[in-house]
Amino acid sequence: QVQLVESGGGLVQAGGSLRLSCAASGSFFSINTMGWYRQAPGKQRELVATITSGGNTNYANSVKGRFTISRDNAKNTAYLQMNSLKPEDTAVYYCYARVGGYSGSLYHEYDYWGQGTQVTVSS
Repeated sequence: QVQLVESGGGLVQAGGSLRLSCAASGSFFSINTMGWYRQAPGKQRELVATITSGGNTNYANSVKGRFTISRDNAKNTAYLQMNSLKPEDTAVYYCYARVGGYSGSLYHEYDYWGQGTQVTVSS
């Protein structure tokens, strides 16, 4: 079992910055992809950014140039630096991790989600 604990959400004015953290703990062989998704009221959950264990990143078009995802593999922690925040960035942000493990000799991947952290950007 894997636990993802998020921190760093809050209330900020438009143009401000926040940094989210997501720490993974538990029993696993490897953490492959980590990332952030968000869900605004009345909308579907959407991708914000992901990063592989090798450091390859992927961003939603709406956050490119403003958000930066990074990770510390030694600490099993991912970060999302959010700059130039806009009111439309307001949402619950969920940490995501795709974790690999062995069941006997068989390798499996499992997806895990954090509990979510609220980010509110006021105009």
